[in-house]
Amino acid sequence: MAGAGAGGETAAALCEPMKATSEGAWQGDNPLRFSLPLIILQICLVVVFTRGLAFVLRPLRQPRVIAEIIGGILLGPSAFGRSKFFLDNVFPKESLTVLDTLANIGLLFFLFLVGLELDPASLRRTGRTALAIAVAGISLPFALGVGASLVLRAAIAPDVPRGPLIVFMGVALSITAFPVLARILAELKLLTTDLGRMAMSAAAVNDITAWVLLALAIALSGSGSPLVSIYVLLCGVAFVAFATFVIRPVLVYMARRSPDGEPVKESFVCAVLAIVLAAGFATDTIGIHALFGAFVIGILVPKEGAYAGALTEKVEDLVSSLLLPLYFVSSGLKTNVTTISGAKSWGLLLLVITTACAGKIGGTVLASLLMRVPLREALALGMLMNTKGLVELIVLNIGRDRKVLNEEAFAILVLMALVTTFMTTPAVTAVYKPARRQASYKHRTVERDDADSELRVLACFHASRGIPTLINLVEASRGTRRSKLTMYAMHLVELSERSSAISMVQRARRNGLPFSSRRGHEGGGGEVVVAFEAFQRLSAVTVKPMTAISDLDTIHEDIIASALDKRAAIIVLPFHKMLCHDGTLEPVDRAFHQVNVRVLRDAPCSVAVLVDRALGGAAQVSAPDVSYSVLLLFFGGADDREAFAYASRMAEHPGIALTVARFTAVATPSAADEEAIQRHISSVPMAGDGSFKYEEVATHDRQEVASAIKSLGRGKNLVVTGRSAPTAMPLVERSDCPELGHIGSYLATPEFSTTASVLVVQQYNSRSDPAVSHGTQDDVVEESVVSIPPSPDKTGRYADAV
Repeated sequence: MAGAGAGGETAAALCEPMKATSEGAWQGDNPLRFSLPLIILQICLVVVFTRGLAFVLRPLRQPRVIAEIIGGILLGPSAFGRSKFFLDNVFPKESLTVLDTLANIGLLFFLFLVGLELDPASLRRTGRTALAIAVAGISLPFALGVGASLVLRAAIAPDVPRGPLIVFMGVALSITAFPVLARILAELKLLTTDLGRMAMSAAAVNDITAWVLLALAIALSGSGSPLVSIYVLLCGVAFVAFATFVIRPVLVYMARRSPDGEPVKESFVCAVLAIVLAAGFATDTIGIHALFGAFVIGILVPKEGAYAGALTEKVEDLVSSLLLPLYFVSSGLKTNVTTISGAKSWGLLLLVITTACAGKIGGTVLASLLMRVPLREALALGMLMNTKGLVELIVLNIGRDRKVLNEEAFAILVLMALVTTFMTTPAVTAVYKPARRQASYKHRTVERDDADSELRVLACFHASRGIPTLINLVEASRGTRRSKLTMYAMHLVELSERSSAISMVQRARRNGLPFSSRRGHEGGGGEVVVAFEAFQRLSAVTVKPMTAISDLDTIHEDIIASALDKRAAIIVLPFHKMLCHDGTLEPVDRAFHQVNVRVLRDAPCSVAVLVDRALGGAAQVSAPDVSYSVLLLFFGGADDREAFAYASRMAEHPGIALTVARFTAVATPSAADEEAIQRHISSVPMAGDGSFKYEEVATHDRQEVASAIKSLGRGKNLVVTGRSAPTAMPLVERSDCPELGHIGSYLATPEFSTTASVLVVQQYNSRSDPAVSHGTQDDVVEESVVSIPPSPDKTGRYADAV
């Protein structure tokens, strides 16, 4: 009896729940034995580990869900969890209830976000082709899943109930992960192409159908009588009806009281979050899992107006960044890849992967070909529809919790989901390469014979702080005697994993290209559109705001494609450094440096890089108040001629005083240079007030050139120069911005100035045309600057790196 009592006390001690907080290590408490510090450690470990894996997989263009699935598996018993010390201290059994609860709360709100992305109205407009693809993409893999489930049951799970296993396997093989598919399409710039729209429409139908089938599978997997399953399904239908006719009117009322351009009331946000939790409680009580309630509420939220977008912004960062990764770890702790051992298990894994791919890809391709979709697009659709991900894990985890899947079957299906999703991006890239329409147009430079023709400028910016300088530059460039100037103002936005970013891409792009904004929220920021609309009303310049939302490794493709599509004569790029209070320039993001390098290399027109030192101040200057002193540095060559053409256009503005400094001793004058100088000087209106000056500067070495430039630049607001001055000597030994050329690299240093903005111009030539074959290395642009040591008799004063 005593032994039994002692054993009972030990069992009670082992089952005793953790306390929430400790008294601290100095009081002798181990923080890892208390739930709050332990869950904090778990969250930090999971976030750092999965983000690190995502960074490693980024060159392969894989969605973050791949890194999160792999991270969860590695932290589980398949890898790190094989260490008893690690598992007992970081993921002890008594902590898993708290971990699973937080993970499921995160999953609950994530499914609410997924529902927010699905628009029932768009489902009703689904075309015959997308509907046929969705039906075939569900039917064939479901049918093959039935056969695979029978093989799997006979081989490794003979005690599992047959009916629920058939349904779970069918759903697992036929499902398409809608959020992951959207991310992959956005990454490949296919989200709003015909192919992308077709895939998204089919995936949306597939997603809804899969959740209905999953509800059926959960109902059938109950341990009660068949009547209980019928009651569960009927109650589920009653819940959907109640939500549609009672809860949706409340959601519509709140959406109507949340107009565009105004913040959504905190009480409305709180009410919706409470409704999501209550719906989750209701569906869990019914017996079809709490996730269904959240998903249904997300679908019923009106998608018109700002309400749905505001809810997404309020919820997504906390859920996607902190809580949702816990679900992947919770799943990974149940996944033991080592259970897949021996030829039989690996053969079953190969069978399941083959069955999933054959069913999904084969069914989609067959339906696409019957609907007269071209073969390449049909194959790409098949690859895309084979995307698995989080929804797949949800299905498998529910199946494991319901004892429908044993440990080995669960591990096999998790690896199947990982493999099929991992292969999607490279397979689509290999199969489908959409042809870009190569626009053929005449005016690809500012320097042209018919100087009175329209000038089209594609002006890019990273953030709203760059808008005033951009507007002031364009206002100064509009001229007075010329025909109109059209400015396409492109906001460069990095594509993130957020649901709102995907929705923004859908609104901002048409046919894979950035789309001119018509409303504030479509342009990626109402304040951006308002600023340019105000400028257009006060100026003679036509302004069209645009947004490019892409990964920074590929956003240059959007810039180049838009320049072609809009027939731009010049692209104005922001320098990758911003002005600090002490006059120095600090990098915003090194990735933007490579964006500029790639655009300079591949541009279909002239390019100018703008080093922003607050031209005109921190605010927009109205047209009558424009008063700038501009310096043009002319050394010779095509780029300098293009810079002169741009500066001469600026000189027409009554508020611009232009000084042209031609450096004569460093170059042998060419006929083209002489002709350009004479033409532009004759085109500049001579007001007699000294607003235009031309002078020749004789210099012989680097220090004389730098001293002359510094002297000429005093009091100037803007300095314009060509990027590649062939005969100019490098004025700095080393530079981290060689794309600016010899002169531009020096102009970007605080040694030259802390107040004068700089415009470095490169003239279009056929070698930089995307349609012409040339080298693909980013370093091609950087070959124009060669670092040389200072002359022996010089002090090296200008040899400092930028």
